[in-house]
Amino acid sequence: MAASLLAMQTATEAKTLDIYVGTYTQKSSSKGIYHSELDLTTGAMSGPELAAATPNPSFIEINPDGTRLYAVGEGKTGTVSAFSIDRKTKKLTLLNKVDSGGSSPCYLCLDRSGKFLLVANYGGSVAVLPVNSDGSLAAAACVIKHQGSSVNPKRQKEAHVHSVNVSPDNRFVFVADLGMDKILIYQLNEKTGQLEKNIPAYAQLTPGSGPRHFTFHPNGKFAYVINELNETVIAFSYNAINGELKEIQTISTLPADFKGISWCAEVKVHPNGQFLYGSNRGHDSLAVFKIDQEKGTLTAIGYQKAGIKNPRHFNLDPSGTFCLTANQDGDSICSFRVNQQSGMPEPAALPIAIGKPVCVKFLP
Repeated sequence: MAASLLAMQTATEAKTLDIYVGTYTQKSSSKGIYHSELDLTTGAMSGPELAAATPNPSFIEINPDGTRLYAVGEGKTGTVSAFSIDRKTKKLTLLNKVDSGGSSPCYLCLDRSGKFLLVANYGGSVAVLPVNSDGSLAAAACVIKHQGSSVNPKRQKEAHVHSVNVSPDNRFVFVADLGMDKILIYQLNEKTGQLEKNIPAYAQLTPGSGPRHFTFHPNGKFAYVINELNETVIAFSYNAINGELKEIQTISTLPADFKGISWCAEVKVHPNGQFLYGSNRGHDSLAVFKIDQEKGTLTAIGYQKAGIKNPRHFNLDPSGTFCLTANQDGDSICSFRVNQQSGMPEPAALPIAIGKPVCVKFLP
């Protein structure tokens, strides 16, 4: 909690925040990972500059002290690259590149100790990469290949790992598998990096849900998953003793009168714990929900659509003042100022142009 407050104070006192953006480089003007600065007064972003040329860095992760950046190389042969960050120039220098432990890596998460980088491979596996003392990556200490399927014949013929997250106390790992309609739960061995059997072993979701991304509430009592295929968010109560997730609500991310095709992508809880946000690709919006602080349940507030086109990812700055939305098909990033009373994101400044942006992270 103290670290969180310090981050919020630092973000408030600073005049700008550094942003790194992961992109798709295939059939795109992008060449890799880009850097920009967010003005914390106006919400304006500086023109993006190439920080490192690398193929398809569609998801990135930055270590807590802001000295290292990790990026997937999404492809049939998956890779993860480690970069050092020059705090003055903001350029990235490649440390090394390793196998991701599967195909089509799409999500990265550092454990709380910073000793391990966890990788979700859409091809159906989760891997744990040890982080060396210099920030480079070692070969996978653990790779688990999921086996399973579900009811959607086009998207769920096999396992598709879409995200991996660590519990607040670093004891449990939660792996959202879109193909299996499960959130698998493992115990993390903090000495070896092994993912070990847990009881319960998973949370079973409604067939055809397609769980994609997962997040905890700041109070550690609740967790949420956004489901790509049936356009919903599920709220869970969380048992920190055994890692159990118990479903308490399922709510649509779309307005009742929407009749088109849409898929969910990212989910975030506001740092103050009052609001939850989810992105809709097709409806092209950010869905906004109020969180009941006692029950963890959600109430739909509204939608923000201004300038949004295929919002693959979005992120809130540490203070929760601004929300930046990466428009994969809009070749742009939109800046919104979050109304702290209502929770609604409101247009703050003109978007910046960048080819196929798909992940936005703030430099600590």
